[in-house]
Amino acid sequence: MKPENGTLDLALAAPELTAQLVDIESVSGNEGPLADAITAALAELGHLTVHRDGNAVVARTNFGRAERVVLAGHIDTVPVHSNLPSRLADGLLYGCGSCDMKSGAAVQLRLAAQLTDAARDVTYVFYDCEEVEAERNGLRRLSRARPELLAADFAVLLEPTGGVVEGGCQGTLRAEIIARGERAHSARAWLGSNAIHAAGGILDVLGRYVARQPVVDGLSYHEGMNAVGIRGGVAGNVIPDECVVSVNFRFAPDRSAGQAEQHVRDVFKGWDVVITDVAGGARPGLGAPAAASFVTAMGGEPRAKLGWTDVARFDSLGIPAVNFGPGDPQLAHTRDERVAVAEITQCESQMLAWLSAAGRG
Repeated sequence: MKPENGTLDLALAAPELTAQLVDIESVSGNEGPLADAITAALAELGHLTVHRDGNAVVARTNFGRAERVVLAGHIDTVPVHSNLPSRLADGLLYGCGSCDMKSGAAVQLRLAAQLTDAARDVTYVFYDCEEVEAERNGLRRLSRARPELLAADFAVLLEPTGGVVEGGCQGTLRAEIIARGERAHSARAWLGSNAIHAAGGILDVLGRYVARQPVVDGLSYHEGMNAVGIRGGVAGNVIPDECVVSVNFRFAPDRSAGQAEQHVRDVFKGWDVVITDVAGGARPGLGAPAAASFVTAMGGEPRAKLGWTDVARFDSLGIPAVNFGPGDPQLAHTRDERVAVAEITQCESQMLAWLSAAGRG
């Protein structure tokens, strides 16, 4: 069922609501119409207090429970690739953002509509610009400008995980490792020093590098340090005096961002190292009471999140957080992006039961 005049019907089943969300195009930077529709739909629910910050929407219950949980998800998508409007075929919902992560957002909206007297207080966060550079990220903006709206005992980011709890996330660091040389005419190369040749030493270091596989709070992470780009050269007849190898280091959350930076400098001791970007990871935090309860309710064996997600922003606020949502993350951003209808329904059912089950405060 397509949305009429950009409105959302929260009485629809979660898969149908997902289709409505998909059919309101919301490529990063163009989330306004979808944020408007979400705001309007939530404003009709008398048990919620709704806040709007740009194209981010926060809705909070105030039942006076002993525990508060944040359910968060981004509403933007990567650019459309001939994959709108949505379509349903063989139990699969196709469309831009269906997996990443409008199915998760649909689950949030369905829970918001149904939980009028929940066992836990819930904060529902729908935010913009997750798929683009970090400084535009709506959750980052909220965490800095309105952290009180995010205060909670536990948070769930409804990113696609195939219905498996993924704890914490890796940190990520980007660095430029610079080999120096001396320019000369290529006809008299011995008068200079070739920086591109010298960069072979950097690649040798990477080739010998043995990545850690630490266990953090019971979950196994796998670090990785890899060259992701290389640039050098001045002209076809000039010996280059500089060659830059771009390196990406994915590090386990038992390292801080500062420790990761120092590790990279130690690995490439003797070369110039320029850190261009770093974002710390997040520990799983599965020992927190709400997190342990959530893992038990969702079932299955939790695994480490091998990648960076916005759970790190909750971790920076001292809030344990996990990733959990419908959809196969390997289908995100693809032309044939899709999500199984059964996964959406199951996620809603599991989370509804969990949020309703705790002893009331």
